[in-house]
Amino acid sequence: MFLLRMAFRNIFRQKRRTIITGSSIVGGFALAVIFIGWADGSYNGIIDQFTRTRLGHIQIHERAYLDRPSLYRTVDDPAAVGAVLDGMGEVESWAPRVYAAGLAGFGDKSAGARIVGIDPRRESRTTRFDRTIVEGRALGGPEAREAVLGRGLAEILGADLGDEIVLLSQGADGSIAEDLFTLVGVASSGDDMTDRTTCYLPLATAQEYFVLGDKVHEIAIVVTRLSRVRDLSEDIAAELADPDLSVAPWQVFAKSFYDAMQADKAGMWVILVVVVIIVAVGVLNTVLMAVLERRREYGLLKAIGTRAGRIVRLVVLEVLILSAAAMVLGAGIGLGVNAVLAGHGISLGSEFTYGGMVFDTMRSEINLRSFAIPAVTVFVAAVLVSLFPALKASRTEPAQTMRMH
Repeated sequence: MFLLRMAFRNIFRQKRRTIITGSSIVGGFALAVIFIGWADGSYNGIIDQFTRTRLGHIQIHERAYLDRPSLYRTVDDPAAVGAVLDGMGEVESWAPRVYAAGLAGFGDKSAGARIVGIDPRRESRTTRFDRTIVEGRALGGPEAREAVLGRGLAEILGADLGDEIVLLSQGADGSIAEDLFTLVGVASSGDDMTDRTTCYLPLATAQEYFVLGDKVHEIAIVVTRLSRVRDLSEDIAAELADPDLSVAPWQVFAKSFYDAMQADKAGMWVILVVVVIIVAVGVLNTVLMAVLERRREYGLLKAIGTRAGRIVRLVVLEVLILSAAAMVLGAGIGLGVNAVLAGHGISLGSEFTYGGMVFDTMRSEINLRSFAIPAVTVFVAAVLVSLFPALKASRTEPAQTMRMH
């Protein structure tokens, strides 16, 4: 209690120095909170756009499908899987898909195609497929003999809306799959490779075409909270309890994208370290000056029998109290700014599209880590830089100090 009273007295005795030191900690802490919240919001916005408009947050396949895709590696009872997903509150929507390679032709032109069977209604709810249609319309009923081509593939074939294109492939029973489909729409995903190779068919039509029955190759899932995808993947796998199925979060089936995001995030830590160093230097400078100015006080404490360790604890305690108070104020400022940026964001002026992803506003995110990381780093940095002045104060020689003053 004595040390605590001494620490508070010393803090309020030099108000100007306290305000300067506290302001540097408040500014650094608030800046770190805002920066991490802004970075998390921006990265999560990009990730959500990428996964939500293309792949889904979670995917279910036959266990070996991701490593070795094959027409024969299927989810045999998608209806049962869908019933489980519908019963999970954190699942926003899901969409079954069929994939196969084939040849698309029109007139005297042909090109390799990736044929994708989709449920038009579910796919639009899950990955906003309907928003990719740039000409014509989306697919009709699940059994319609219709097709939507990627823009690049339609240009290669020279096919227009209303034309009949031929698709040639192989059925799951070994038969030759060949049929005519009416082109009702052209899609642009924003990815050239996808648009140059993809042909979309209604799900039931594709299942019949490839002799798959009710089987599918993939179930794409969108969840309500992106931060929960890993845990939710495990929950879904536990609910399904099927060793033949694999439930994977986007970090697994989109690993190259995940690695790119992680590498880019490394830059955030560099900036955070710079902020912490600036705060630490400011605290060290101020505390060291305070120690030098109070050498007579420390000399008197030593003269009356105060041990060196107690003086060290006194100086460190002063920094801890000041840091704690400054971080509370900094947290309030950071929370306020992040709340505004999360609610309203910063408009980019106009929409721009990158890789099929549309951006018009960048938003911050309020989460625990945006406060926890700066709190730990700033607190530890403040304590560490206080040790040198504290040790210097503890080594004050009473007799020498008295002669100097």
